[in-house]
Amino acid sequence: MSETHQDSGGNGDFDLTQFYQIFFEEAGENLDLMEQMLLNLNLETADDEALNGIFRCAHSVKGGAATFGFADVAELTHQMESLLDKLRRHELQPNAEMVDVLLESADASRSLLARHQAGGEGDVTPTADLVRRISVLASGHTSAPPVPVQVRVAPAPVVAPSPATTPSVQIKHSRSLEIRIGPLERTEQADAVQELFRDIPGLGEIAVLPIDAANTRLFAVQTESSDDDLLDLFAFHVSREYIKITERVASGGDVVGSDAIVVGSASGVMMGAADDAQPGAPLAPLPGYGFFDGAPGAPSVVPAGSATESKATKVVPKVASPNVAAQPEAATIRVAISKVDQLINLVGELVITQAMLAQNSRALDPAIYQQLLSGLADLDRNTRDLQESVMSIRMIPMSIVFSRFPRMLRDLASKLGKKVDFVTQGEATELDKGLVEKITDPLTHLVRNSCDHGVESPAERLAAGKSETGTITLSASHQGGSIVIEVRDDGKGMSRHKILSKARERGLDVSDQMSDAEVWQLIFAPGFSTAEVVTDVSGRGVGMDVVKRNIAALNGTVEIDSAEGYGMKVSVRLPLTLAIMDGMSVGVGGEVYILPLSSVVESFQVKADAVSTVGQGSQLVKVRDEYMPVIELEKIFQIPRFDFEKSCDIMVVVEADGSRVALLVDELLGQQQVVVKNLESNYRKVPNVSGATILGDGKVALILDTGALVRRSRH
Repeated sequence: MSETHQDSGGNGDFDLTQFYQIFFEEAGENLDLMEQMLLNLNLETADDEALNGIFRCAHSVKGGAATFGFADVAELTHQMESLLDKLRRHELQPNAEMVDVLLESADASRSLLARHQAGGEGDVTPTADLVRRISVLASGHTSAPPVPVQVRVAPAPVVAPSPATTPSVQIKHSRSLEIRIGPLERTEQADAVQELFRDIPGLGEIAVLPIDAANTRLFAVQTESSDDDLLDLFAFHVSREYIKITERVASGGDVVGSDAIVVGSASGVMMGAADDAQPGAPLAPLPGYGFFDGAPGAPSVVPAGSATESKATKVVPKVASPNVAAQPEAATIRVAISKVDQLINLVGELVITQAMLAQNSRALDPAIYQQLLSGLADLDRNTRDLQESVMSIRMIPMSIVFSRFPRMLRDLASKLGKKVDFVTQGEATELDKGLVEKITDPLTHLVRNSCDHGVESPAERLAAGKSETGTITLSASHQGGSIVIEVRDDGKGMSRHKILSKARERGLDVSDQMSDAEVWQLIFAPGFSTAEVVTDVSGRGVGMDVVKRNIAALNGTVEIDSAEGYGMKVSVRLPLTLAIMDGMSVGVGGEVYILPLSSVVESFQVKADAVSTVGQGSQLVKVRDEYMPVIELEKIFQIPRFDFEKSCDIMVVVEADGSRVALLVDELLGQQQVVVKNLESNYRKVPNVSGATILGDGKVALILDTGALVRRSRH
């Protein structure tokens, strides 16, 4: 297919490659939405809106792929579209095998699109077998008995019908139309309209009429589709400005159906045969909502009353007027992540500058510099508001992560022969985009682990007095300045005896007096597994240690709670963002260190005789009948001390990985928000340090890695 397309103003050709990125993004969104709707499809009582929504997604991808010349994607999605069209017209009853092949075809379409996006590099995904299977199913046959797979998603996401893709008028009776396309210099685009009626079963019949003197293509069409539906289909091949749809006049001279409407002309003006239309009046520009006119969120009619308030801007079919509302303006825009990151960095620098100004102004006399100090106070408030607003741009709902799991669980449960209910809670909870991308893999392993090791087979569950369908719950909630994500299942839980036995076999130092929490933490040891049979799903023990390490790298923690025979729960606690954090600054000698405020439990002044020294020089302090290790930051970081008379007498208790340690410091300097700078990318990896920040006086302060300090105390 040609890589050029005539523009809407008739000014020549332009390169379509400039729209590639928009197409790839929207195609991915349509495939994701189609997958979600397929997983939520009730096979017994599939409603028309759900089937129409799935069909629209496939059609949008096919139309875009055909426009850009991606023939392999267009062919596969065309086959999907043919099957879906028969389903939505109730010529076929949907079944599990159809859902399977459509999901596999969506996966294949993603792979094909990824290859095109990479410039043709990579292995070619074979689609011949998928096309054959779809054709067999579309013919009303089944290639194999359907395999019952039980993965129910609860609560099922409500997919609201898009006003842009839902026709404003549902016309069920057959209509005779005359369609004018042109004037065009080339005719192959108009010819593509004929192919739509051949490719889409049930769209209607089309006949070619003679070309008029103005080089306009004329077609006679018999169809049940509305004008909006036809325009959505034609717009993939011909710009809307070139399309005119009118009702064909009966032999008696009467117009059948709605009044005539001209969607556009080559000169960019709107004309019509409605009573109040003014021929030649300027056309209000159509708002752009992405590449696909038929995609969710895209307008399908000219917004009434927009731009120029002339009568011509309200030309719509009279029969549709009671139900047509003005299209809303675009609510979102696409912005590159790099631009958002740059904005966040600039706001971070502004926060640092504001802190410097605030610190330097503390010595000023309020009576003399009242106006300056008032301005600085306003700057402080506005900077914080700006910082919160900018940070919210990167925050995305956890539903983006949760939506990946229903499909994965469906395939996994089918492979393992299990029945699983998947429940999601707190999908609207927001998390920084950078964290969402990094937490997806650890959560995937935890969910797979629950399905493989946690939930029993239907026979085992029935024998244990449970329902044959297990439940896996994935929830997210805000707690303080952190987000807590939990993976729960009602399976067999973990066996304390098995874990201790396996730990002894591997030579780990364990005892029967260990608490349950300490025993559960053993599964995070590298290579640890209690699986009796090694499968390709899990069981080689190469996952849980990686899960914990990845979460620790995000300044997060993992906790496990389990009851044998009843199930288990894994809780992951993460900061809301990695860019800016609340911290407590402490002084040791002449240095300042930052402790993550989420890790700080308490602080107190200690007397020298309260600290006990045990073997190998280790120190312990007794806090409310509990002994905890003491870490002297002065020795850890080898801080030179010039005030020899002063000694550290303040302890700050921090918690990480379920354990607590007391840090010995000179003074508490206060709490503040700090901009986190990556020390490793700017310098090198420093033990016991997770990052750095710039203080108000321009000095650099290190942010301590409390998890590393706790692990150090154990050894």
